[in-house]
Amino acid sequence: MSQVKENDTVKVHYTGKLVNGQVFDSSLEREPLEVTIGKGMLIPGFENAIIDMKVSEKKTVEIEKEDAYGDIQKELFHQVKNEQLPPDVKPEIGMGLASKSEDGREHQFRVVDVKDDHIVIDGNHPLAGQKLVFDLEVVEIK
Repeated sequence: MSQVKENDTVKVHYTGKLVNGQVFDSSLEREPLEVTIGKGMLIPGFENAIIDMKVSEKKTVEIEKEDAYGDIQKELFHQVKNEQLPPDVKPEIGMGLASKSEDGREHQFRVVDVKDDHIVIDGNHPLAGQKLVFDLEVVEIK
């Protein structure tokens, strides 16, 4: 029986959880994730966990933050003055915002603090700084 290796396209069912058991994403109620191994489309810990798995094999892995979304980077927190916000935006903690850079790329931010004259936004991935747990099942190797 073949095992997953670099450059294979695989279909994988997964459930991603925080270490406290809170589920943040799952493919179980939809089509499995289809991805080519070695293309950098997955966090390194997820991809490494799939290598050498066989079809129908299941396992649970813990992925350290360094192999997931990394540490929280303080330089990705920014203060934005209220007058820089669109007039129809009423910021609240936890609200998502998007901004386009000069090169046209879109960046996602979360509002983490609201003051009288400004807000503080966080550009880190929401799962940065977290150890993650994934339940994995290889469904198909192409």
